[in-house]
Amino acid sequence: MGQATWDEPEPLALDTAPVPLYGTGSLADLLPTLAAGLGVPGFEARLTELPVADRVCVFLVDGLGWEQLKAHPGEAPFLTSLLHTSRGGTGLPLTAGYPATTATSLASVGTGLPPGAHGLPGYTVRNPATGELMNQLRWQPWSPPEAWQPYPTVFQRAAAAGVRTAQVTAPAFQNTPLTKIALSGGTFLGRPTGEERMDTAAAQLAADDRALVYTYYSELDGAGHRFGVDSEPWRAQLRYVDSLVRRLAEQLPPRSALYVTADHGMVDIPFDEQHRIDFDEDWELGAGVALLGGEGRARHVYAVPGAAGDVLTVWREVLGEQFWVAGRDEAVAAGWFGPEVDERVLPRLGEVIAAARDDVLVTASRREPKESAMVGNHGSMTPAEQLVPLVEVRT
Repeated sequence: MGQATWDEPEPLALDTAPVPLYGTGSLADLLPTLAAGLGVPGFEARLTELPVADRVCVFLVDGLGWEQLKAHPGEAPFLTSLLHTSRGGTGLPLTAGYPATTATSLASVGTGLPPGAHGLPGYTVRNPATGELMNQLRWQPWSPPEAWQPYPTVFQRAAAAGVRTAQVTAPAFQNTPLTKIALSGGTFLGRPTGEERMDTAAAQLAADDRALVYTYYSELDGAGHRFGVDSEPWRAQLRYVDSLVRRLAEQLPPRSALYVTADHGMVDIPFDEQHRIDFDEDWELGAGVALLGGEGRARHVYAVPGAAGDVLTVWREVLGEQFWVAGRDEAVAAGWFGPEVDERVLPRLGEVIAAARDDVLVTASRREPKESAMVGNHGSMTPAEQLVPLVEVRT
């Protein structure tokens, strides 16, 4: 792994978006590295500092940002202890990828590909086949999953190579399109409680000489959205997550490695006009816009034909002090979505792409009433959203 990943990030330049560390220190690099260590053909170790283990478990905690974890040592004593030890347990930040949102990050984890390749480049994006916005987390309106994301998952390739492969998560996720295209391969084991997931994951590791197990917990993210990071409900969830990590770590069989990571961090945004710019009430931002995609801190803006240049100019004038605002070609060339963007993915991106750099949102009170009411938000490339932990326990 490159030195930039191990060290604290450099301060952000105000005029340049800090592109995720695709290929050397992003979420998309984790499973390929672990698969390479398990001897799965076709993979190489991108995170070169991670030693090989025969049995590997990835525990992904939705919404557990690196900065939020470091700021709450009292709520997460076990995880915090791992941040300060050497080889037997190591803590370091990875970059989530852009945008830092659940559907995008889970696809990056499961496929080992950046967003420009796997093709889930936002919370909502335009479906070129229909012209409608598609919610890639809920998969609404429905679109054929395998056509939307055609690449095999790391789990599928590991299972084909003879590695015991399992996903241990909530039963409701078993047949979702997102699971099928991002996290399928091997055996799905639905377990309703966190404790059951930890116990089942440990049992799967112990059942074979080579194993790749994934498990997931979502409620920390939900508490952050509803009540905010640093709220008492969020802190309570973090305490519970810490107990789950300890429970799983204490059950690891020999020659195992547990990696705790996340899909994104989160920031709380005040409820006032200075911090929440309502697209549905702002005629300037709405001029020439056919569809508004993405989410409050990571917007895809789809212009009416012939208006893309004007929309870019206006969005830069209105938001340029608070957002990184780029045209589609500029964002692609800068590597926001990865080193390359597949041809099938390009028309899913907005003609204008806006990523928040201050504590601000572009909400849409009528189009997105639930999302506009969230306290905690994520999506952009600031450290609070982009940096996620990679905490390791080995036996």
